[in-house]
Amino acid sequence: MYNTTKTPVWYGELRTARGNVIVIHDKQFPEAQAGRIYLYNAVRDTIIEYAEEIVSGNLHDLDKARIKAAEDTYGAAWDSARSEFMEKHQGWVEANATKHKPLITKAKAKVKSKKQDETASDSSDNEPGSESLDREFANGWSGGLEE
Repeated sequence: MYNTTKTPVWYGELRTARGNVIVIHDKQFPEAQAGRIYLYNAVRDTIIEYAEEIVSGNLHDLDKARIKAAEDTYGAAWDSARSEFMEKHQGWVEANATKHKPLITKAKAKVKSKKQDETASDSSDNEPGSESLDREFANGWSGGLEE
């Protein structure tokens, strides 16, 4: 089974009824759809999206000698296919690597300064408990009904 925790590039063998093929998995590939993985297929000389559930039981690690042989045999083709694949999927890589900023931003609550508070209190002089009402009623009721 492939394990990319030890190395960023995993070399392995996919064993199927049609035959065995060298495959390569790179941790830097963009994330495939859920339940799928990207593997470089050495026979087809391309990166293919596989159903992980189907291939995972058929993926086997290569020993060090076979990894070295695979690197020597498929190294240039692998680099070329990887570069082409990453160029095609560059938008995905950038989207996954960058932090998204929302297109619509919420207005932040404005913090009132002391001067703004004084100005605001002047405009709300007719509210109960306001200073102007207190001044108006200090000498008694000044307007309205007379007895």
